[in-house]
Amino acid sequence: MPVNILMPALSPTMTEGTLSKWLKQEGDEIKAGEVIAEIETDKATMEVEAVDEGKLGKILISSGTAGVAVNTPIAVLLEEGEDASAIKLGEAANTNPHAAPVAAPPSVSSLSLAVDAPQTEKGDRVFASPLARRVAEQKGIDLKSVQGTGPHGRIVKADVENAKAGVPAPASVASAPVSSSVPSSGPNARQLADMLGMEYEAIPNNNIKKVTARRLTEAKQVIPHFYLSVDCVLDNLLKARAEINNAADGAFKLSVNDFIIKANAMALKAYPAANTSWTDDAVIQYKHADISVAVATPNGLITPIIKAAETKSLREISNEMKDLAKRAKEGKLKPTEFQGGSFSISNLGMFGVKNFQAIVNPPQSCIMAVGAGEERVVVENGQMVVRTVMTVTLSTDHRSVDGAVGAEFMQHFKRFIENPVLMLA
Repeated sequence: MPVNILMPALSPTMTEGTLSKWLKQEGDEIKAGEVIAEIETDKATMEVEAVDEGKLGKILISSGTAGVAVNTPIAVLLEEGEDASAIKLGEAANTNPHAAPVAAPPSVSSLSLAVDAPQTEKGDRVFASPLARRVAEQKGIDLKSVQGTGPHGRIVKADVENAKAGVPAPASVASAPVSSSVPSSGPNARQLADMLGMEYEAIPNNNIKKVTARRLTEAKQVIPHFYLSVDCVLDNLLKARAEINNAADGAFKLSVNDFIIKANAMALKAYPAANTSWTDDAVIQYKHADISVAVATPNGLITPIIKAAETKSLREISNEMKDLAKRAKEGKLKPTEFQGGSFSISNLGMFGVKNFQAIVNPPQSCIMAVGAGEERVVVENGQMVVRTVMTVTLSTDHRSVDGAVGAEFMQHFKRFIENPVLMLA
């Protein structure tokens, strides 16, 4: 029978999305794994792959449609031997009987704690396409023994055809969610304009801005923020940066932000007590410094991640950050490139901002707000001298990183950023 293609959940926080563009037309043949559409999620614009093969019989949701709920049928796929006369049957089924249900969106404190594992099994339910189920039944294969290669680990026809009967099911991986309250919504645009009696233009909020607003509101409501500021002298860093860039002869170019990422990663390696997340039953301490860096895009803020930054050279960090920032602005990041992270950096120094306090990015415990480096008069050995000074402010979740832990971390960061040769050892 015809199979409904459903609006997929492409990120942990996605409840609805915008169907930006269809890349296939009605009547086109589709193979499993082919990209069929582009969907704007709560984080980025992502490509959607087909999990079944067949012919695209009918498009139910047209390109450019916003607010399409997850698991809503967006098209009808005809399987082998079926024609357009069978589409009415496919359209009548508002939900796919074999499709996995959409779980409630995880709380703000649990999003990055979820382990990136295939979503093939959850309890006794197996996530598989209708065609895969049919083939498995014909071949006598237990789907629990099959490793899915489709989107989010879903089992597709090719997985079943390559599987052997009787293979033990892979162990499932569980996450550790932490509950938090959900803020109430405020007035809509028309209500606000009516209250103020002012002329206005309503600029619709996209999914990224909606989710960012909700997460930051929840973070401020739930997390007891604590702030620590330190002044860092950058003269040694600027000298080292100039020498390294000159020696590179155009092969690469380091930015001050690259040094800040590396210094934070080295500080977290030296003092892992700050590389944590809070849960009600334990403080989770991470083994690597996965540094999330705030990037402004046309659709809102997103935080691509330099993973295991303490193991990478300044050149590697620089090249990776440039690539991530470019693709973030184009909406082409993969979920694994912006979901997670153990520590965040928000740098507004390039805008001349001297000092600010950032909001903790849950479930992380720390975010560093970086101000502009500027010439200031400082006292050294009783003498007034001019130095380039940068103020950084650490916002912490006081439950897991209290004042003493935060202050100790800042001393490690200051030592690395003021003595960049230590980062090269």
